[in-house]
Amino acid sequence: MSIVFLLIGFVLLVIGGEFLVRSSVALSFRMNISRMVIGLTVVSFATSAPELLVSLQAALTGFSDISLGNIIGSNIANIGLVLGITAMISPLTIDRDFYRINWPVMMAFSIVLYFFLSSNKMLSRVEGIALLAGLAVYLFFLIRRSRKKDNVVAEEVDEKLKTVSSFKIVIWLLIGILALWGGSELLVKGAVDLATQLGVSERVISVTMIAVGTSVPELAASLIAAFKQEKAISLGNLIGSNIFNIASVLGITALIQPIVVQSSKILTSDMFWMIGIGFILTPLAFLPKRFRMGKYKGFILFAGYCIFVALAFLE
Repeated sequence: MSIVFLLIGFVLLVIGGEFLVRSSVALSFRMNISRMVIGLTVVSFATSAPELLVSLQAALTGFSDISLGNIIGSNIANIGLVLGITAMISPLTIDRDFYRINWPVMMAFSIVLYFFLSSNKMLSRVEGIALLAGLAVYLFFLIRRSRKKDNVVAEEVDEKLKTVSSFKIVIWLLIGILALWGGSELLVKGAVDLATQLGVSERVISVTMIAVGTSVPELAASLIAAFKQEKAISLGNLIGSNIFNIASVLGITALIQPIVVQSSKILTSDMFWMIGIGFILTPLAFLPKRFRMGKYKGFILFAGYCIFVALAFLE
């Protein structure tokens, strides 16, 4: 039954995330918020909703390793799995904003998170507020910069959502919230049961299976775009997703329920993998061919992710 719970939970999270994004964007259009601001804020927050609900549900029920493992594993999966496979199918172009803004901010949040967790073996409410404040500063800077520079493009937003009725927006919002809530409940329950059956920790299940599950929307969108030879997915979007995972998901979760580090492996292994796979993006961006993420570089990232998963289960 634990596998069934996991699968139903994954499906509900994908459905819930999709409806929440649609309703949020449609509502933003109703409020006359600009398309660029919607892409940088509303869509980013809505697409982080599956991770948020899973982390919050896990923290509230006493499984804080799932809260941390979900986000850390999801960030590793976004780069190693999603970016790795996408680059192997269709090479990606790296823009200058990657190393000027997005990558440094992602690494800064990752290192700050490690410092917070290692200092007192927990993420407190004050530290959660600090992460959210850092995100607010980053978004303020990003929006201000985007208004000045025409070549800075936000995430794609469906223009058809401008004409959606208020009734439909409410229905979509309710479906999204209910599906995310139900999916997170089933996912956490299934993960705990499966970990018990396999004789592994909740942390191992969360950094591998749950992390991939909550990264399914990014992976699906990336693969479809790669097969169609469309530049619908960018390195910037994946880096942005990692920033939101740390700052908004863990920030909000810690604000509601402080997250305690239960497994030492989170600090001695998982965090170093997350920082390391993020750090390796810079030499890959410049060597041997500058500003291009091709098949061989994608394979390096994917191979690294496979090693991470194998080591997680062997520990």
